[in-house]
Amino acid sequence: MPENPKSTKLRNFVVALRFCSTSLFFLRSSQSIKMRPLDETETDAVFRKLYSFTGHNLKNIVENPSHEGPDPSPGRYCFRLHKNKVYYVSESLVKRATNISRKNLASLGTCIGKFTHGGNFHLTIQALNLLAANAKHKVWLKPTSEMSFLYGNHVLKGGLGRITDSISTQDCRKLDLNGIAVHHRTNIGEYLGMEDEL
Repeated sequence: MPENPKSTKLRNFVVALRFCSTSLFFLRSSQSIKMRPLDETETDAVFRKLYSFTGHNLKNIVENPSHEGPDPSPGRYCFRLHKNKVYYVSESLVKRATNISRKNLASLGTCIGKFTHGGNFHLTIQALNLLAANAKHKVWLKPTSEMSFLYGNHVLKGGLGRITDSISTQDCRKLDLNGIAVHHRTNIGEYLGMEDEL
């Protein structure tokens, strides 16, 4: 009895699908040691974190033109993952870095954050330049409060120079001079503890 052509096509499709998923597994396991573009879930985690600080200015980060390299037309910046760290790097630099062997590549561009073993994304201190240029809420401190904030203390109302209008200025006006206006949310020892890796 001859076999139905539709069932043959379906069987071939299933076999091809199994082969593709197996090869994707090997491809992904070999990609974990090389720099690669972010996948969909990683991109979503990075963009959510950046959006919480920049708001709609995230578009400026993604569409930022890059004037690096020999190309006369400006390229763009992109995000790359290498050893659980996310780098913000120009596309022309990525193209030129293909000449470097994978085991000799330590980093490329600006490391803006890293993924934990649980899959959460955390920004690192190197992302400050990127965030400062595109932040939706900005606070300017008086010179006397800067060092206190850098040592891990909260900013009091008396230490504020000015704030952007998008922050609730009405609430800040109601505070005492010794009331906390800005909470310090960073890991104080991150820079010192990871100084060799940065």
